[in-house]
Amino acid sequence: MDENTSEIPKTTAEIAEGDEEVRSLFLYNRTSPIGGIYFLFLVNRMQMHYFILIMPVYLVHSYMVWGIIVMGLLSQLNLMMMSKWFNSSYAAKGYQGFLQLFGKRAVQVFAILGFLIILFKISIITLGYVEMLHSFIYPSMNKKWLILMILLISLFVASHGMEKTLRFVIIAFLCGAWIVIMFIPFFFPPIANYRDLYPLIPTEWSGQSWQGLLFIWSAFSGPVYLVFMVPWLSSNKKISKYLVIGNMLTIIEFSLLFIASVLFYGSNFLSKINFPIGYMGSYIQTSGLERIDHILISFHMFNYVFDISILLLSLYGAGRVFMRKMNKGATRIGFLSSWFIILMSIILMDQWLWETIPGQKMLLNIQIWLGAFIYLLVPAILFTAVKRKESM
Repeated sequence: MDENTSEIPKTTAEIAEGDEEVRSLFLYNRTSPIGGIYFLFLVNRMQMHYFILIMPVYLVHSYMVWGIIVMGLLSQLNLMMMSKWFNSSYAAKGYQGFLQLFGKRAVQVFAILGFLIILFKISIITLGYVEMLHSFIYPSMNKKWLILMILLISLFVASHGMEKTLRFVIIAFLCGAWIVIMFIPFFFPPIANYRDLYPLIPTEWSGQSWQGLLFIWSAFSGPVYLVFMVPWLSSNKKISKYLVIGNMLTIIEFSLLFIASVLFYGSNFLSKINFPIGYMGSYIQTSGLERIDHILISFHMFNYVFDISILLLSLYGAGRVFMRKMNKGATRIGFLSSWFIILMSIILMDQWLWETIPGQKMLLNIQIWLGAFIYLLVPAILFTAVKRKESM
C-alpha cells in the first residue's frame, strides 16, 4: 500500500484552516530590520516623485533657489524630529506602539485619514507620470492602458511584501539618481544664459512666490510615509545621520534641476511649459544615441513603481487598521481590493478632472496643500507624543 494513503483524512475544520493559510499573504513579514544607508535612499527617493518634473513651473524666478535651500533646511529639522520617533521604544512596537501613544479610537481615525491621503497621493503621482509618458513616448496610446500597466507592475513588486519592496529602493536609486548628471551640460554656454539667473535677491514678493515655497515644502514631504513602515526599519541611533544626508542629496538635485531650467528657458518662458525638465531631455544629444529623453523618462519609472508599491502596501495596512483586521493575516482578496480601489480612483479622476486644465490644477493644489500640511503636523505630533510619554 502507498504510504500516503495510510494517512488519516483531514477534518473539515483542518481543511478550512489550511485553505485560509493558502489564501493568506505574507506581505508584512519581517526577517531582519532595514536601516543604515537604506534610510538615505528611502528619504531621497520618496522626495523625488512627480513634483520634481513640474517644480520649475511653480518656482519660475531664479531667486527661488534660496527657497529650495531654506525649505530643505527646515525639512532637516522635521527629519530630526522623526528620528526621535524612530529611536523610541514605541516605534519598535509598530501598531501596538501607536496604540500606547494615542489610544485605539485615535489610531482608527488616523488610519482612515491616512487611507484617504495615500489614495489621493497615489492617484496624483500616477496620473502625472502617465501624462508625461503619453506626451513624450506614447501619444497615440489610450492613457488608461498606461495607468493599468504602471499599476500592474507596482502590484507585482508590492506582492513580494513590505520588506522586499523597501529594499527595492536601491534599484530605484541606482536607476534614478544619475539622471541629474545628464543636465549638467545646461550649465555651460552656449545653452546657458547666465543673465537669466538674476535677480538672486527678490525685488518684490508676490502670492506666486508664497505658493512656490508651499510647493517646495510639499515636495520634501515624502519621508513622512516612513511612519507607516516603522516596524520594518531599524532603530539604530545613527538614523538621523542618514536622514540628513538623504535630504541633502534631494536639496542638491532640486537645486541643480531648477537652475538648469532657468538657464535654459529663462524666467519669462518657464511658466508656460508643462514639463520643462522633460522637454530639456529632448535637447540632450550624443553621437551614438537619439531621443535621450525617452531613456530618461523610462528610467524614471523605477522611482514611480517603488513609490506606488510602497504606498499600495501602506494603503492596505491602513485599511486593515480601520476595519479592525490587524489580528488576521493579509489576504489576496483584501490586497487586490485595495489595488482595485486605487485603479478605479485614478480612472475616475482622469475621466472627470485630470483631462481639464482647471480640474488638473485643482487636484495638484489639493496635493500640494495636503503634502505640506501632513509634513508640518505628523513629525511634530509624533515628537511631542513621545516626549510627553517619556516625561510621565
